[in-house]
Amino acid sequence: MSGAIRVVVVDDHPVFRLGMVGLLGSLPGIEVAGQAADAAGARAVVGDEVDVVLMDLHLGADSGIDLTRELVGHHPRVAVLVVTMNEDDASVVAAVRVGARGYLLKSAGPDAVERAVRAVANGEMILGPQVAARAMSSLVGGRTAARVPFPELTDREREVLDLMARGHDNTAIARRLVLSPKTVRNHVANVLTKLAVPHRSAAIVRAREAGLGAES
Repeated sequence: MSGAIRVVVVDDHPVFRLGMVGLLGSLPGIEVAGQAADAAGARAVVGDEVDVVLMDLHLGADSGIDLTRELVGHHPRVAVLVVTMNEDDASVVAAVRVGARGYLLKSAGPDAVERAVRAVANGEMILGPQVAARAMSSLVGGRTAARVPFPELTDREREVLDLMARGHDNTAIARRLVLSPKTVRNHVANVLTKLAVPHRSAAIVRAREAGLGAES
């Protein structure tokens, strides 16, 4: 299949992954070069000969954002196309920031997936229609929203993240905010999910990079 677009599918949901492999394998000029369910598997099958990687953001214990950064760093010519359930603005920005060239929701149809794969393989940047609409809405929303770090978080979740970045554990945060430890744990879990990070330490790094965690 000389000249075919070589694609790797990285997703921890086997039904979705196998379905995507079947779809791509049926398209002319596209060759499935491999598949993986996690970061270790992706590292094993993605090489310089791969053209496109379809990437989910949540890979069990692994982060698709971190893996995208790693793969793009090691294989600069590889185009990462994120295909995920996450449609929040922060996930889109985070993916593009680490080098993804496209962002689709898993609800995208086969034609949209094919167009996106061919577009990113050709060096284009592409956003699915729902994602593009949200991005435009964010731009139209103006400068006020841009001044708030992590606008996808609620005020309480941002407050919890700020205290995490200051080095407080859940017990201390619960005392400071007069919340139950269980409520704090729920807020922390929501923060990790919305920031698409695999663990607390990664969330703290992101928070400090955004200016949170400074003692007042």
